[in-house]
Amino acid sequence: MRLYRLGDEGTAIRDIQDRLAALGFESGEDDRGTFGDSTRDAVLHFQKAKGLDADGIVGPNTWRSLYEAGYRLGDRLLFMRRPMIRGEDVSELQSRLNSLGFDAGKVDGIFGPESEHAVIDFQHNRNLAEDGKVGPEVVTEIRLVTRGEMKAGRHSIREREWMRRLPPSIAGTRVYLDAACRDPHEAAQAWEAATAAALAIQEAGGIPMLSRSQDTNIPERLSARRANRLGSDVIVAFRVAMEQEAVFFFASEHSKSEAGEKLATSIAESVGLEVEGRAGAMLKETRAPAAVVSHHDLTEKLGYAVAEGLASFFSTATR
Repeated sequence: MRLYRLGDEGTAIRDIQDRLAALGFESGEDDRGTFGDSTRDAVLHFQKAKGLDADGIVGPNTWRSLYEAGYRLGDRLLFMRRPMIRGEDVSELQSRLNSLGFDAGKVDGIFGPESEHAVIDFQHNRNLAEDGKVGPEVVTEIRLVTRGEMKAGRHSIREREWMRRLPPSIAGTRVYLDAACRDPHEAAQAWEAATAAALAIQEAGGIPMLSRSQDTNIPERLSARRANRLGSDVIVAFRVAMEQEAVFFFASEHSKSEAGEKLATSIAESVGLEVEGRAGAMLKETRAPAAVVSHHDLTEKLGYAVAEGLASFFSTATR
């Protein structure tokens, strides 16, 4: 899709304004259908609230998040299909099921096989029709049994157990290194940092896996799928900072990755950056603990420092 930004006009802008307003992000000072300063501010606030890169531009990621955020649990029938259903309603479902002890996997807002299995287990437990579909009856039952404070989900417990069993060094660990490539400048810088980190990881006995070759470009969501397919143990991505320099881990209004936060903290201490929760595809749609290093100057030196932080994570995570 095209990018929508300050100064644009048309029916697409009206749609964006309507969706933002429905979510509580008003752009009332702008004329309907005009992307003015008020609309840009609303987009920025929405992006920050959803853990997206806050650039005030509605591109594919922001538009997808706007669309998905418009659904609440019970608004539509949820079930397993291809392409998979995505949305805030799926995130709420996963969070509630996990809290009850039905393993829906990571709270990523994607109704996949793990979500379907958790729904069927819940239906069996509550003597409901075991069809894996979440309609009004299932929603009512889920809300009934999850009233009050929800407990830590199965995914959080699984992460804690994973950290408890971590080896004391990075040796033998499959580390997926994603070199972002949103433009040629970033592609070159991220490649330099990622290959330096790969060399340091290999020297320490780890198994580095680069997301791409030097002369190829792949979208972030495709890279996230590749990380899952390769069975990565840990994921580290390199991005040129669009605004804020930080090390990001997965966090949303429904869930966060404790292992990812500890990984990000170890790396941040090594490279001298802050730590913050985000929900980009590399953090949200990957199974393994992940961190995204966002820096204005991705260099070989930074790559080595990231590898040192990663090694520190393994030596201290269980202490």
